Amino acid sequence: QGIFVLGLPYALLHSGYSGLLLIVLAAALCCYTGKILIACLYEENEDGQLIRVRDTYEDIANACCKKLSPSLGGIVVNVTQVVELIMTCVLYLVVSGNLLSHSFPYVPVTEKTWSVIAFVTLLPCVFIKTLKIVSKLSQLCSLVHFVIILVVITYCLTQIPQWSWAKFRLSLEFEDFLVSVGVIIFSYTSQIFLPTLEGNMKNPGEFRCMLNWTHFFACILKTTFALTAFLTWGEKTKEVITDNLPSFFETLVNLCLLTKALLSYPLPFFAATEIVYSCIFKGNHSNYRSPLLALAVRGSFLLLTLLMSMFTPHFALLMGLSGSVTGAAMTFLLPSLFHLKLKWKKLSFLEKCADISVFILGFLCSLAGIVCSIKGLLEEFG
Repeated sequence: QGIFVLGLPYALLHSGYSGLLLIVLAAALCCYTGKILIACLYEENEDGQLIRVRDTYEDIANACCKKLSPSLGGIVVNVTQVVELIMTCVLYLVVSGNLLSHSFPYVPVTEKTWSVIAFVTLLPCVFIKTLKIVSKLSQLCSLVHFVIILVVITYCLTQIPQWSWAKFRLSLEFEDFLVSVGVIIFSYTSQIFLPTLEGNMKNPGEFRCMLNWTHFFACILKTTFALTAFLTWGEKTKEVITDNLPSFFETLVNLCLLTKALLSYPLPFFAATEIVYSCIFKGNHSNYRSPLLALAVRGSFLLLTLLMSMFTPHFALLMGLSGSVTGAAMTFLLPSLFHLKLKWKKLSFLEKCADISVFILGFLCSLAGIVCSIKGLLEEFG
């Protein structure tokens, strides 16, 4: 689910009834592209049995681009993955500054300064060497997340007498709608983790069933959360929905969210640095774990995320831009393109049409979302 679920009520504010449809449609499309991405890992042997011949997203990309360059596809995918992971880290810093500023409104400190304070607590990330530490932090993060969602939904349900469907907008501003599309897409992105996940399942044959159920429940939770929150606050819905809570709830929930954001940061940070290591030192294992070089790379990544968070302190717009660029590419464009490339001769006419439709839809949404998100950010900078 992720902390970016908090931006969904704000997306409904700008997309109205169509936003509810988008949440459902995005779940269905992300589930579909997840399946076709995993299908690209397999090829039939002489007996007609499916054999896993590829292990990662990078392997799939390299297989599709091997006639042009043996490693071109992998480079494109790795760059896209690193950008998405870095943007995720930046968003955690942005939302941390936002949460702290609203939790302590009487402290004469700007939101950017709060982001720097949050950044200081993340400095120990440069010493994380294994995924084992990250996994423990992620377990705590998941627990805090569900507590937060439960508290917000419970409060919203106590406000049912004030709900009104008239709060939903019928007329939409096209640019605001496209930013909402990016926000919704970003809340579902998971494709970069799927090849590793499927490869580590005890029974990979259950992957498709698992994907169906997880996307179904994610869709239910996102729709419920976004709908109850928007019906509660309507036009007053803010970028981070917890800012709408009464003061006696807001500080407590915001501190929980801050804890979640800080606990969430190490996973994308670790994944991004590992991708960079594997790319730079491929085939050169003598320098792969150089302690000094590792600290330099991690320190550079930390500083980069801080600088980006300082210059783009707008949660929804930044999330919309990330969803439109890397989210759309990794979730819609590349899976459909790779599936068409690797499985063209074995696909039915309807399957080809589905892949082409997903690609075109993803391209249009990505292009329009990029333009509108950048325009919105430029307007915010005046």
